[in-house]
Amino acid sequence: MRTVWKGTIGFGSSAIPVKAYSATEDHSTGLHQLHAVDGGRIRLKRVCEVDGAEIPQEEVGRGYVLPGGDVVVLSEDELADLPLPTAHSIEICGFVPPGQLDPLYFLKSYYLEPEVAGTKPYVLLSEALQQADRLAIVRVALRQKETLGALRVRGQVLMLDTLHWPDEVRAPDFPFLHEDMDIHTAQVRAAANIIENLSGNFEPVRYADRYSAALQELIQAKVEDREVLRPTAAIQDEGVEALLDALQETAQERTDADQATSPAVKRAKAAAKKAAEAKEGAKKAASKARSAPKSKR
Repeated sequence: MRTVWKGTIGFGSSAIPVKAYSATEDHSTGLHQLHAVDGGRIRLKRVCEVDGAEIPQEEVGRGYVLPGGDVVVLSEDELADLPLPTAHSIEICGFVPPGQLDPLYFLKSYYLEPEVAGTKPYVLLSEALQQADRLAIVRVALRQKETLGALRVRGQVLMLDTLHWPDEVRAPDFPFLHEDMDIHTAQVRAAANIIENLSGNFEPVRYADRYSAALQELIQAKVEDREVLRPTAAIQDEGVEALLDALQETAQERTDADQATSPAVKRAKAAAKKAAEAKEGAKKAASKARSAPKSKR
């Protein structure tokens, strides 16, 4: 696993050095947007909406759009200078019972590994959280943004779960919430009994991604039936044609050069040159004769 963050777990004067690793990964379907006619990949470009020009990465910046449409441009240096007191620390703010933290708040989970020097206090904190049956509510900065988080124990490993801020959690407001429903107690009890009879332990290995499996089967079937495109074929054909044209042009130039340097051609060119010189000399002589003064009788 690759380290995504390094810092300390801070509580009072104590600081436990740790490294964070992503605890989960997302499996992509492997599907891409492409041109259905020839199979060419569709690439997204950074285009400026003002002049329509494609923008190179070094000219891409960040900014804040004001209500009137004006834009405040912020440089990377200015953003880097903003205060982030938790940039390199997981600041413990307090402890709460696990049941009080709604799963709706959870964002992403990270494994925390102690540095060698912090192993003993790390294990002590882990054991204390388990014995007290508490979570630690923390503040931490990841990717230049401060976020709320929770420290919990999984096995013997401390986990950091990033959380939504309270104002990021929406309140549901659906019409049925304001209606009186006539549900009989006997119906509720019967449904609860059925649920209890169907209940068991959560075993993740019993659940599979049926969509991904079906997708792979579909792709494999098309491969076996040779229902595939070669996106680079057109480009390669153009390259072949261009090479043949270049070779033909070079061959013609060589033929023309060889013909131009043959003895017969040289003699013909020399004769033509002499004829042109003789003609030019005759013109000059005739011009002199016309311009010479006439004798008087």
